[in-house]
Amino acid sequence: MTFEERLGGAQLRSNSVDILQVNVGKLCNQACKHCHVDASPKRSEIMSRETVDEVLRVLREFRIPKLDITGGAPELNPSFRYFVEEARKVNTRILVRHNLTVMFEEGQSDLPEFFAENELEVICSLPYFLQQETDAQRGTGVFDRSIEGLRRLNGVGYGISDNLVLNLVYNPVGAYLPPPQSSIEADFKRELKARYDISFNDLFTITNMPIARFLDWLRRSGNETSYMAKLVNAFNPATVRGLMCRNLISVDWTGRLYDCDFNQMLDMGIEAALPQTIFDFDIDKLADRPITTADHCFGCTAGSGSSCGGAVAD
Repeated sequence: MTFEERLGGAQLRSNSVDILQVNVGKLCNQACKHCHVDASPKRSEIMSRETVDEVLRVLREFRIPKLDITGGAPELNPSFRYFVEEARKVNTRILVRHNLTVMFEEGQSDLPEFFAENELEVICSLPYFLQQETDAQRGTGVFDRSIEGLRRLNGVGYGISDNLVLNLVYNPVGAYLPPPQSSIEADFKRELKARYDISFNDLFTITNMPIARFLDWLRRSGNETSYMAKLVNAFNPATVRGLMCRNLISVDWTGRLYDCDFNQMLDMGIEAALPQTIFDFDIDKLADRPITTADHCFGCTAGSGSSCGGAVAD
């Protein structure tokens, strides 16, 4: 059964554009096994200053309330700090998806202070509170640097001060669905505090999408068919109303528009009749649009659902 059939033939549509999620490039200091962006130190795709300025124009003109900056490691884009500082002038809420280890790269040691000065909401991937699981997914030595990174963020007030929000992201280390978000959040809070004296605000559970690098692993390990069956069988209609594509537009490093970050990585653009790039952005045309779907969308509707903000259904 296809995703469209599972929806009963109804056309999935957006209902607003409250979030502009901007991928500023695929360059990253890591090459995680689950990465749907296929980011790595070898990637050269980087958003230009011209395109950054166009995103800023759209934020100013249409007063979009939330800017979600992602990558790769977004901080490796030479325009990253300029982008943040200019976006703050628009009075939009800014989120950055931070991998906790890029702050150890040359010229990035002051990132915690920069984040705090600009009151960014920092969202960090941490596969588990134990070294073995984290390093298995993200590379040898990543866990220790991630713990040190979290300590530095706590040191400037993240996860402690009301205005400095630090959220973590959990992706399963394998071909299975995440556990209930509230229960694993409680485990993370208890263990990180007891083991490392680390505090954070919320934990988001995100299902591994059967695309890009994770799909390659599923095929190599012989898990593709069983994993897809698991997603399809766990379809939860209560998740559909909270899908992130319904109030978000995704922008790639060239400025092209997509319904979500996952469609972006599959080169599945928005409907051809709509504005296609940030340069011809029109919120009236994009706010109520048909959403392009395919079978990877089962990943967002399985169990409690999955979005860039974690589970979408109880």
